[in-house]
Amino acid sequence: MNELIQKIADLPPDFHGAGSISPRVLRALVRHGDGKLINTMETGCGRSTLLFSHLSKNHKVFAVDDGNSISAVRSSHLFNSSTIEFIESPTQLSLPAYTFENPLDMAFIDGPHGYPFPDLEYYYVYPHIKEGGLLILDDIDIPTIYNIYNFLREDAMFELLEVVDDTAFFKRTSAPVHDPFADGWWLQNYNKKRWPKRFRSKWVHLAVKCMPEKLKLAIKKLRS
Repeated sequence: MNELIQKIADLPPDFHGAGSISPRVLRALVRHGDGKLINTMETGCGRSTLLFSHLSKNHKVFAVDDGNSISAVRSSHLFNSSTIEFIESPTQLSLPAYTFENPLDMAFIDGPHGYPFPDLEYYYVYPHIKEGGLLILDDIDIPTIYNIYNFLREDAMFELLEVVDDTAFFKRTSAPVHDPFADGWWLQNYNKKRWPKRFRSKWVHLAVKCMPEKLKLAIKKLRS
């Protein structure tokens, strides 16, 4: 596997035009996944896809041929096509329409980075990550990705394992999945730690929201 990583790392800088991950991140992917990956997915395509084609038995790639990334992977002598399925479409369209048949051992998020697209990718992927599975966020130096990173660091569903360069590795905990069809913002650690204590209860929040303005002002004066 070390030889494969080196061959992938040695590909020319212009292997494709959509950016690439470092050898350190490739090694981290192997460290966390070697011999344990059956069902995996990623958004975006590139050097990581070449590696996943050898690490995973069933890998889904949601991407467009931006910078000829898919074309470069398909034509590479390092590519193992037998393990890969390409879903070629913008992830804004493909992920909402896709049905994951098996829980995911690893999900690598590296698709479009403009807001709100990383959040959309997370939304359609997180319910399918199995307990003990990994969620990997690439390019956390970009503010839109960093926002998700900060949220997940405090979320009960995930444990931060490490950050390698600009890539964060999270492990799915045994916490119940946050219902993707409900709300429950008051249950999430990121909100609970920041929302004023007097409003942390859902019911207190609703009571304050319905409170007459004169009463709100009177309470504010008492607290000042």
